[in-house]
Amino acid sequence: MSNFEFNKIFAAALCALITVYLAGFTVDKVFYKKEIKQDAVAIDGAESSGGHGGPKKEPTAEPIMALLEGADIAKGEKITKACAACHSFEKGGPVKQGPNLWNIVMADKAAAAGFDYSDALKEKGGKWDYDSLNKFLWKPKKYASGTKMNFIGLKKPEDRAAIIAWLRQQADSPAALPSAEEIAAEAPKEEEHEEAAPMEEEGQASGEETPATETVEESTDDASAPAVTEEAAPMNEAQETPEEEMPEEPAH
Repeated sequence: MSNFEFNKIFAAALCALITVYLAGFTVDKVFYKKEIKQDAVAIDGAESSGGHGGPKKEPTAEPIMALLEGADIAKGEKITKACAACHSFEKGGPVKQGPNLWNIVMADKAAAAGFDYSDALKEKGGKWDYDSLNKFLWKPKKYASGTKMNFIGLKKPEDRAAIIAWLRQQADSPAALPSAEEIAAEAPKEEEHEEAAPMEEEGQASGEETPATETVEESTDDASAPAVTEEAAPMNEAQETPEEEMPEEPAH
């Protein structure tokens, strides 16, 4: 191969490389990537973030007061079977790894005789009212950081309502159910800056009828589910046990 032919091949390859480089450079300048700040469609279960780059909304225990009057008390009793290794529930029952939970609803926190409570729970103060029990059963370590109770918590509000309704009956004089005012106060407040929903669809604006959307209700009642689940029921704090082993219960 002559030097002339080699130079032509080299020049062609060099031109091709320069063309590719310039094309990429031009594309980067003409087109730009826009960062997506919010999902166009909400994804169920995904963590929500505040609009315009705001902080993520922290999850909290769902309200349960409105559920207490019609709660499944028999289900609540079954859930407490997972707590029986650490707690007794009958009047005058023994202190185990956790305190006795007779008359726990509306009792003073960290006050059951014969049990050494953690400082985290002692510092909480107040009574085990419905709101406190709901938050503690939802996630004990979230409610009282530093508690010795390693129970992961009850995720379903129906389960928390069931166990609290059953515990309410374990007393000489059961505490009064929440009033309408207390139920309303517990309900989540609407966000102040919630975007207004569009008033009209295109079809409605032009006088056309829009097809009705069909909704499908998914049954959440699983009759075949086991009576007691791994998230069963915490009621009070107990001595530290491995998280996978015995769930502990809430404290008073």
